[in-house]
Amino acid sequence: MSFAALLFPLVLLLLSTSTAASTAASTTASTTASTAAPGPGPVPVGQGAWPLDPRPAVVRGFDPPDSPYGRGHRGVDLQGRLGQAVRTSLAGTVTFASGLGGRGVVVVDHGAVRTTYEPVTALVHVGDTVARGQPIGTLQLLASHCAPRACLHWGLLQGSTYLDPLLLVGGEPVRLLPLQAGATSATRAAPVRGSSTATGAGLAAAAGATVGAGARAP
Repeated sequence: MSFAALLFPLVLLLLSTSTAASTAASTTASTTASTAAPGPGPVPVGQGAWPLDPRPAVVRGFDPPDSPYGRGHRGVDLQGRLGQAVRTSLAGTVTFASGLGGRGVVVVDHGAVRTTYEPVTALVHVGDTVARGQPIGTLQLLASHCAPRACLHWGLLQGSTYLDPLLLVGGEPVRLLPLQAGATSATRAAPVRGSSTATGAGLAAAAGATVGAGARAP
């Protein structure tokens, strides 16, 4: 038998092995890509409801800090009244409903984003599914950002980044209500910028940590 005749089956075997390995690698890569976790979805601009009804005055706008633990305002303060119903801006699932740092906090996960509401006496529990505009609590006076008046601090997060929650209701510029009587100048809401920390040191420290039975802090 000639050398070429002996070599031919060996070449066929090598080619067959190479093709099988290439096919397996391609199949693995395709499966991995199809099962990879999706990235964050788009912010639902203009699709939300105001958390207080009737439409509240904005006492203080969004003003994120320049550094993770710098001074700033990672949400907006909306003027309300003690005991007023607080409503979720979008449909979603409650992921936190408890006290945190001396104030009641409710967090609702909407998929692409989460919204936070404080200080609130919760009417919902972790795991509850809520509809857009559904009451989730009542407004507290304790730890109000507008003391001695009652107001709601409303936050919006995408991942660990805080955004301006006014985006959910259209993001249009608003006139801010003066904090002190006699203040005459009105300013506009701060431009949208992100922050990698939560509202206040306590909320930042608790972000992502398990609290209680299955509850997750904002």
